[in-house]
Amino acid sequence: MKKRILSLLLATLLFLSLAACNEQAPNETAANNDPLTKDDVITMVINSSASWPFQEDWKIWDYIEEISGATLDVTAIITDADAKYATMFASPDTLPDIVGFSHKTGTDKFVIQGALKSLDEMKEYMPNYNSWVDSLSEEEVKNVINTRKAYDGKIYAAPITGREKSQGLRAWLYRKDIFDKHNIKTPETFDELYEVCKQLKEIYPDSYPFSARNGIYMLDAQAPSWKPYWNTQEYYDYNSEKWCYGASEDVLLDMLTFYKRMIDEKLMPSDFMTISTTSWSELVTTNRGFIMPEYQTRIDYFNSLARSNIEGFDVTAMVPPVADADNGMSMMNKYNIDPMAVVMCNTGDEERMAKAAKFLDSFYTDEAMELLSWGKEGETYEIADGKKKFITDENGTQASTLYGISTYATFTRMDPEAVLAFESEDIARTRDMVIEHTLPNANPNLWIAFTPEEQKIFVEYQMALRNYATEMISKFLLGQEPLSAFDKFQETLKTEFGLEEYLAVHESAYARIK
Repeated sequence: MKKRILSLLLATLLFLSLAACNEQAPNETAANNDPLTKDDVITMVINSSASWPFQEDWKIWDYIEEISGATLDVTAIITDADAKYATMFASPDTLPDIVGFSHKTGTDKFVIQGALKSLDEMKEYMPNYNSWVDSLSEEEVKNVINTRKAYDGKIYAAPITGREKSQGLRAWLYRKDIFDKHNIKTPETFDELYEVCKQLKEIYPDSYPFSARNGIYMLDAQAPSWKPYWNTQEYYDYNSEKWCYGASEDVLLDMLTFYKRMIDEKLMPSDFMTISTTSWSELVTTNRGFIMPEYQTRIDYFNSLARSNIEGFDVTAMVPPVADADNGMSMMNKYNIDPMAVVMCNTGDEERMAKAAKFLDSFYTDEAMELLSWGKEGETYEIADGKKKFITDENGTQASTLYGISTYATFTRMDPEAVLAFESEDIARTRDMVIEHTLPNANPNLWIAFTPEEQKIFVEYQMALRNYATEMISKFLLGQEPLSAFDKFQETLKTEFGLEEYLAVHESAYARIK
């Protein structure tokens, strides 16, 4: 297998039009359905994540070559992935066969550009994929297939499944050891949350008991406590079946009123909109932060970070509290959908594209799911007490870092049991509760794709709306704008930023796939 790391900044090139992508001379060699062999080289470009840095000797590359039959030539982009992808796709003569993206939405602009080949167009070379799609239930088609569609109704980003019980889950985390030590009951309502934070502040005067971060993203994650599916920006209200812009609704005023009180009384950091991960982590690991809506995986992050210094340190998940609102629920917004995407490039060479389709098709067999999820017994996993368990090193390094399992472009179907095997016991003890308190549907803005005309409107208004809303939310919370000015803020959002037109393109884009 050939492997490379892309480290040089590629020269800046202008984007080529769809016509330019399609003006390549057709290849004279006809494509066929013969299996791939080691003489067939598949070129692949992937991201390298800080969480699992690209390794040339990962076992996963051998396993992919085994299931596909082909030889891999992998290039890893270490930094500036978005810029380098844009440059790469602007030069169709040098496109690879396969590209891995961190998010499906990152592929949509290249669909418009004409740089990608849809799976729908290559189905004659993809019998395993076809059989797998045919086996899916109606609900699975809705959640796994439809969420991958581009603006033209075709699928370019290969469907990915299996990581739903882990990927992206949010939860209300808290310091269980501190609560147990002081006989404090976890809050069931936001009124109780306020009282618990006051009690903790009395015990730990230098603390910010509600140690939130990430600004509006924190507000979005825990928003169902106030209103199901609500979001500070655009969101689809599955109950009323329409697109809304959360910052223009009175729900935001209720939230701002509560959190401004928390900030004013120093029960949460005043800089939670911009606090760095380092500063925020220091609060939690020095007995100065005790409650936070966060990624569920932060349980392991904090416990591994602090247990060597604080005896009994225990961050875990609790049931979300409910706000004093008409529609509040003890739930978190849903983010546990897989954002990753694997695509085939439109190289203009029919034989190459046929081979790329066969390569991608090999990922959809049951055998491939088993091998790419677990690896091989004795190499990457062992069986203990009748259950598979990943083999780790003396530091307990995750299988993703050791072997490349579950990293960019290395799978499409993951065995859910393998995904759960990545979990620690600390996460596993509350995982089912966290899933139970996660809404069943995710905000479609995580995957919907716009036509070229809709994209122009989206780009015209999206950042202006977001920047204005974020700026005003911060000013309200910090007392730089009085809450009495909220009505004027709402009116400005609705009249000066094209909000009606902005939501209309979301309605039309979503109507094509729902």
